[in-house]
Amino acid sequence: MKGTALAVAVTSSLCFGFSGPMAKFLGAGGLTPLQAVWVRMAGAALLLVLLLAVFRPKALRIPPGRLGFFAAYGLIAVAGVQALFFTAITRLPVGVVLLLEFTSPVVVVLWVRFVRRVRLARSAYAGAVIVVIGLGVVVEAWRGLALDGIGLLLGLAAAACCAGYFLMSDGFGDDVEPLGLIVWGLAGAAVVLAPLSRPWEIPWGAFTTQATLGGNTLPVLAAALWLVAIATVLAYFTGVVAVRRLTAAVGATVASLEVVAGAVIAWFLVGERLGAAQIIGGAVVLAGALLAQAATTGTSRTTSEPEAQRSVRPSASTALRRSFARTATAPAAEDER
Repeated sequence: MKGTALAVAVTSSLCFGFSGPMAKFLGAGGLTPLQAVWVRMAGAALLLVLLLAVFRPKALRIPPGRLGFFAAYGLIAVAGVQALFFTAITRLPVGVVLLLEFTSPVVVVLWVRFVRRVRLARSAYAGAVIVVIGLGVVVEAWRGLALDGIGLLLGLAAAACCAGYFLMSDGFGDDVEPLGLIVWGLAGAAVVLAPLSRPWEIPWGAFTTQATLGGNTLPVLAAALWLVAIATVLAYFTGVVAVRRLTAAVGATVASLEVVAGAVIAWFLVGERLGAAQIIGGAVVLAGALLAQAATTGTSRTTSEPEAQRSVRPSASTALRRSFARTATAPAAEDER
């Protein structure tokens, strides 16, 4: 069973890895980043609503008193992360943005320690320091920030939204249907982003054209359908299945494949090659993030104070950014949402 769960988790990470590259093709076809985000959110929400209405209608029910939680999830965990991520990849390589977003467990570590005042293992802080060092290598700080400064800020803001999502897991209980939370989060994000993305101005004719990036040509419609069906719906669904069966530490390790998958897919599809500094720094960032996340996972299991357990548990979520919804679905009894 565990081997199957690992295979499903890997599948989820690979599916999420297509998000950035497919969005790039939509951008090359004439859509703005926010328009691409809206197409993804609205399309995935519509598809999931139809599937749940047929196969699991109870999942669409919002429990009494949970409307605010659902709204916060849609605003921060979906709309915030996706809008910032899709905007950042217009200024930075997909792999670099994924690395920036992968620092979100470190933000959670700092929040848990200094805001919630929960003591953590020293390895959690060591992981945070390693991540900072790795980021310094990724952006080539010795050269005076070799990467786009605005893109860097957007990527870090996306990481902050991911961290906000992890922290919201305190309020996630058995009364919330994971798939229902995902579909309403997607739908809410589409509503929130509508005034900004202005979907009525989307050049719908672009979906009848083709876009070329990195020597590869794809129909814009095919890229959009892949983004909705594979990189969103299938990615979230397989994540839901996997995260219920894996420990947080194992899930976090598997989730790191999303960064690798995203970078490799972007390399082959859109011709984005990372330099030596980005590859080395990325490996350091991943190592630090996983160390910090594993440390907080261990704390959540060994702390005897129930309140402390509730405080630390959000950082034990097993997936990231743009894959944040995957962590939202595990039962609290398993140290995951």
